[in-house]
Amino acid sequence: MSMQPLLINGEFRAAANPTGSYHSTNPMSGEDLPWSFPYSEWDDIEEVLQAAAGAVSELRGAPRQLLADFLDTYADRIEQRTDALVEAAHLETGLPAPTRLQSIELPRTTDQLRQAAAAVRARSWTQATIDTAANIRSCYGPLEGAVVVFGPNNFPFAFNGAAGGDFAAAIAAGSPVIAKAHSSHSRTSQLLAEAALEAIGITGAPKGLVQLIYRFKPEYGYDLVADHRVAAVGFTGSRSGGMRLKEVADRRGMPIYLEMSSINPILILPGALSERSQDIAEEFFTSCTMGTGQFCTNPGLVMTMAGAEAETFVEQSAALFDDGAAGVLLNRGVSEGMDESIRILTRNGAEVVAGGAAADAPGYFYENTLLTVSGEQFLANPQDMQTEAFGPSSLVILAKDADQMAQIIQCFEGNLTGCLYTDSAGADDELYDRLAPQLRAKVGRLLNDKMPTGVAVTPAMNHGGPFPATGHPGFTSVGIPASIRRFAALYSYDNVRQHRLPPELQDRNPTGKMWRLIDQQWTQDDIGA
Repeated sequence: MSMQPLLINGEFRAAANPTGSYHSTNPMSGEDLPWSFPYSEWDDIEEVLQAAAGAVSELRGAPRQLLADFLDTYADRIEQRTDALVEAAHLETGLPAPTRLQSIELPRTTDQLRQAAAAVRARSWTQATIDTAANIRSCYGPLEGAVVVFGPNNFPFAFNGAAGGDFAAAIAAGSPVIAKAHSSHSRTSQLLAEAALEAIGITGAPKGLVQLIYRFKPEYGYDLVADHRVAAVGFTGSRSGGMRLKEVADRRGMPIYLEMSSINPILILPGALSERSQDIAEEFFTSCTMGTGQFCTNPGLVMTMAGAEAETFVEQSAALFDDGAAGVLLNRGVSEGMDESIRILTRNGAEVVAGGAAADAPGYFYENTLLTVSGEQFLANPQDMQTEAFGPSSLVILAKDADQMAQIIQCFEGNLTGCLYTDSAGADDELYDRLAPQLRAKVGRLLNDKMPTGVAVTPAMNHGGPFPATGHPGFTSVGIPASIRRFAALYSYDNVRQHRLPPELQDRNPTGKMWRLIDQQWTQDDIGA
């Protein structure tokens, strides 16, 4: 069977000197799917880099409207391929086709693209800032290079390197994207790239605006990040992989935005446990097993105070975990990672109270898994006890009292989210006031009485957090316009004549509606109006 082509400089072409091939796999059966993809040699990567550099040059003189038109057209072309995309993603990931891929994730993906297009047209994301007395003006503009996006395994559309949030933000900021397809959904990525190429042709965007490559040697990934034609990197994946790429990027002084690992602690305070233990157990089970637990915001750790009510909560939760059907994992590596994580947790004192192993079924199915550990055992080795089990699994910490809860929070690593469940009558208020500030410092998004699963695409969202959840706590990968500014440079102009300034910084407001900070006042007015 012939290998699938790469998207390089506006055309799909065969890999120049492939060193081998791999197949997409159906995780529901463990069997190979019919599509074969190449392992590229450096020849392919070099062509991609050259084409991206050409696209950077073309974009310097292109109107911003071009990028908005491309993003909108791309969203339209994706929707025209809905059936094929959903079918391919379902076969490659095992994720539910109608309830997840078609109804939720694909619409979210096209919505992100259209939000990015709207931001390009509105231009307020550039944060134009003008000091009329000093005649110094600044705004955000495009980087001088391509953005490489390494997409994750768990979101074949919404975080795909060729269509997801990092992609949309980088294009909106004005950079071409080199997309690294994830092996768990290479065919899906290829279909998205076909839609992107159509959008390039329709809008007249640079041919190298979007390019797609598959697998290559790990060292080529480091060389790609180190190349001077790359201006920034977006990465979602394992902590080990992200940190190796970060070392290379840091040596260059190049920005790299990492989303790596998070266990998203849930604190259930005593009043809430007394008031609605069963309801919280059901919310917890639903959140933990949604998507077979393969969400970056999966509640992988729960803490409450030991006692009879905590024991009841564990029993209620364990019953739900036991009764729930085993879910399919994305690939063999995720299943093996679950095994290893559970071994680490149990070796350090955790006890399995539900599940704990791969299901006896074809493919990569795994039992819903619940573990418990005492506060003392957690504190004896907090690093290993925070091992992320990426799947339908969570660890319940039974702390002896409020002081120990506070001590445990101080040991938490950085996370994307954290939540406190409290009672409705105010009995937990004092403890909330004590613990919430400590948890606030450990997470990017703080929730109250709500499980963290799911990330709303809204300007107020922070999908980021302290290390190791991400590589930098000041940025979000979801939420426009903030996500766009990750892939932008701040340009300042001192005493530059009006006609030589970017439109965003001239006295006349280029859209009539763009927000600008003029002499420390946000306004949509022209200067001198």
